[in-house]
Amino acid sequence: MYSTLIDVSHLGALLDRPEIVILDCRFELGAPDAGAAAFAQGHIPGAQYAHLERDLSGPADTTTGRHPLPDPERLALTFGRWGINANVQVIAYDAGPGAYAARAWWLLRWLGHEAVAVLNGGFAAWQAAGFAIETVARRRDARLYVPQLRAERAIDTQEILQHLPRKDLDIVDARGADRFAGRNETIDPVAGHVPGARNRPFTANLGADGRFLPTATLREQWDALLAGRPVSTLVSMCGSGVTACHNLLALEHAGLQGARLYAGSWSEWVRDPSRPVATTDD
Repeated sequence: MYSTLIDVSHLGALLDRPEIVILDCRFELGAPDAGAAAFAQGHIPGAQYAHLERDLSGPADTTTGRHPLPDPERLALTFGRWGINANVQVIAYDAGPGAYAARAWWLLRWLGHEAVAVLNGGFAAWQAAGFAIETVARRRDARLYVPQLRAERAIDTQEILQHLPRKDLDIVDARGADRFAGRNETIDPVAGHVPGARNRPFTANLGADGRFLPTATLREQWDALLAGRPVSTLVSMCGSGVTACHNLLALEHAGLQGARLYAGSWSEWVRDPSRPVATTDD
């Protein structure tokens, strides 16, 4: 079973097995249809396309972040439509870094599915290794997916607010350093971060080749950030609950389990002007 990352060579050897389901999660925030277009131009054979906003998010409204969690039962129907059930090994990939694939990974783990991994290096690594691609979209036979929701993997805005005065959470923000600092905010209407949060951009988990850093390196870096505090105190957030999953994937790959996702993240936090905001100039 692969439960965090898988290399292209290992996926290549498993490609034709019926108990493998591959999800193509390529997406661009500024061009929501670009991922589907890229999928049509070429994808890993047998892959199903998973759209971030239509498939891997629920409907946003005036109280939520930009990519709220989908309804678990509806999400289970989506996974079942792609041919996933409890006995299937799922492999998710995106263009390369794994940020969107990690969202699919986390959602499956949230529903209790342990056999899910992200392709290290994504579609770029697959192509660089010379593996075949196809342009036809193959439909999988639907299966019954029965969710076993792991609600403890997530934390909501109200719980964050309750913990802030106690300072007993390690909130780690996966956005870029400039947005975390409150500068160059081009996506959300308010700039800054949750008071007391620390910044670790999800890109810090990657090497120059776009693949995850070695396990020992990730463990050393995350241990240093935790500074002896238990992983259960760590809450991962970002702009809308997507790249935050990349940090959670890196933690689990490093053998550190128990951190939670703040799915609403910054875009939900700033929906209410009464919630406190910090910048590096405060």
